[in-house]
Amino acid sequence: MTAPRLAGRPGSLRPGSRVRLRPGRRSDIFDLALAGRLAEVDAVEEDSEGQTHLVVTLVDDEGRDFPTGLGHRFFFAPEEVEPVGGPAGGSRVLVAATGDSFAADDAFGSALLAALGELPLPDEVHLVDFGLRGADLAHRLLAGYGSAVVVGTASLGRPAGTLDLTEYGGATAVNGTAGAAESAGPFCRLAAAERLARARQTPLPRLFVLTCEPSPSRSGKAVEGAVELLADLLGSLCSGPLPSRNPVTHRENTP
Repeated sequence: MTAPRLAGRPGSLRPGSRVRLRPGRRSDIFDLALAGRLAEVDAVEEDSEGQTHLVVTLVDDEGRDFPTGLGHRFFFAPEEVEPVGGPAGGSRVLVAATGDSFAADDAFGSALLAALGELPLPDEVHLVDFGLRGADLAHRLLAGYGSAVVVGTASLGRPAGTLDLTEYGGATAVNGTAGAAESAGPFCRLAAAERLARARQTPLPRLFVLTCEPSPSRSGKAVEGAVELLADLLGSLCSGPLPSRNPVTHRENTP
């Protein structure tokens, strides 16, 4: 089935587009309560009568990254939203943390996102801590991002605190991490995302993985190093595609 066309705005609204909600006069009280709120298009759907509907989530809804159970989705007609400036699709970058934030040797991802949240990042960068919610991460990776960086700890047999930034080449060919088990840290989440993408026949974004060898005593230093490793990559991804497929296939920082 082809994607629904938006009357008067062909191709202008798609998953990832930021919009201001402007409910029509015939809206109910629940829609009117959302007037003026900033939202993000989650999907563009068409009903049995051929009418196009935008499925949106509120940008400030803390449950919006729980597509498998939490969060709220609202339906609006294309003429009931006002596009706002900002990226959609190709330039959006998801930085997703994985791991158990309550475990000292598995809280690297959460700590890194907290540090990144203190920086003046571009609007294109979306920081989300998925923790142990692999299914939610898999669904989010199919939400129209141009690229994504998945971070977490992984026991790859290297010195404690070692950072590794690599482009993900698939569960059977992980760049720069030969011998890494599919169950190691973020890699098992990405393997699950690959299976979901195949089942839905939806492409994944360009994927990068940043791992840290478990080390509770070196977590602070590892976070500082990770912020430096990500700075150049995020800047390149936000400004457009990298020059080739292999400029950041493997970078390692050993303490």
